[in-house]
Amino acid sequence: MNKDAELVKKLKDATQKDSAFSELLDVYQERLYWHIRKIVATHENADDVLQNTFIRIYKSIQNFQEKSSLHTWMYRIAYNESIRFLEKNNKKRADNIDEVSESHLAILFEDAYFDGDEIKKKLHKIIEGFKEKQKQIFKMKYFDDLSFRQISEILEVSESTLKSSYYSSVKTIEEKIFL
Repeated sequence: MNKDAELVKKLKDATQKDSAFSELLDVYQERLYWHIRKIVATHENADDVLQNTFIRIYKSIQNFQEKSSLHTWMYRIAYNESIRFLEKNNKKRADNIDEVSESHLAILFEDAYFDGDEIKKKLHKIIEGFKEKQKQIFKMKYFDDLSFRQISEILEVSESTLKSSYYSSVKTIEEKIFL
């Protein structure tokens, strides 16, 4: 039995759930934080979404059917929580998607943790111009180094659609990066 399968077994056992959840946090907290951070941009927002993600994981672990890996299942929850957060905040902030993208970039570039040079800034500007689904596919593949199979399970989109979207993003970036 692999480590994740053992961890899931402990998480589903009421007598071991709390200690197993602590172990789960040790193993996955940082990875999920960075996955979320790439979607919501700021440290504060990522912390909020991460907390909501782990609450949902804790409450839902009994429903985990193990059809996918634990990692993929948690990434899907983190992705959904991030999108929920963005939708909620974007409704409050602006109706115009261009305003939201510009605001998102401004927050990212002002963040103390962003160490991007001009090329990185340009890359992020290009990525912000993508439609939301295309943006997430590119980020999961390029920044998180997830396989197309994993992304397919997280987003519930066919692998061929993902590949098409990803390679279209790469082509767009190659065309625009040095303009």
